[in-house]
Amino acid sequence: MQHSEEAPARPEARRPTQLLRDILDTSEEFEQHVGRTLSVNARDLEAMEHLIMHGPLAPTELSRRLNISTAAVTAVIDRLIGVGHVSRVQHPTDRRSVVVVPNPRSVETAMATLMPMIMGIDRVLDEFDDSEKQVIERYLDRVVTIYREQLPEPSEVPPPKPAIAPRRVEKPGPRRSSWKPETHLDATTFTG
Repeated sequence: MQHSEEAPARPEARRPTQLLRDILDTSEEFEQHVGRTLSVNARDLEAMEHLIMHGPLAPTELSRRLNISTAAVTAVIDRLIGVGHVSRVQHPTDRRSVVVVPNPRSVETAMATLMPMIMGIDRVLDEFDDSEKQVIERYLDRVVTIYREQLPEPSEVPPPKPAIAPRRVEKPGPRRSSWKPETHLDATTFTG
C-alpha cells in the first residue's frame, strides 16, 4: 500500500499580491542589470547605492550600513577602487581618518541607468487621479509596514561575522621552519 502525504494547500494569492511579488522579482533583476552595467557584484552595488544616496561615508559607517565587518567593507572598497567607482580621501575635518567618495562618472552611469525606470514609474502614476493615488499610497504604505513588522529589531540583529583571514601565501625562497627542539611535543609529553 502506497501512502502519500500531500503538502498543505497554499492559499491562492490575490492578483495585487502576485503583482507585488512580480515587482520585487523584477526589481531584483533590474538591480542585477545595474550591477552588470557598473561591473560590480550585489554587495558592491549596495555600497555604491549608499554612497550615491548619502555622499561620502567613512568606511566604518559604510560597514554599519551594509551590516558587514570592517574587514569585509575594506574588501568592498578595494574592489570599487579597482574598477574606478570610488576613491578614499582624507576626511575634511579629521585628518586621521578617510572617507569613501563615489566617482562622479560612476554616479552619472548609475543614474543614466536608473532614471528612465524612475521617470517611467512616475509617468504611470501621473495616469491616476488624486483619489486613486491616495489608495495606491495607502496600499503601498501598509505593505511596507507589514514587511517592517516581520523584521527583527536592530538590537536583535546579530553583529556581522568577522571576515576569515586569507591564507598566507609563502614567497618563494628558503623555507623556514617554526619548529624548535625545546617546544617539540611527542607521545611521551602526554602519557608521562
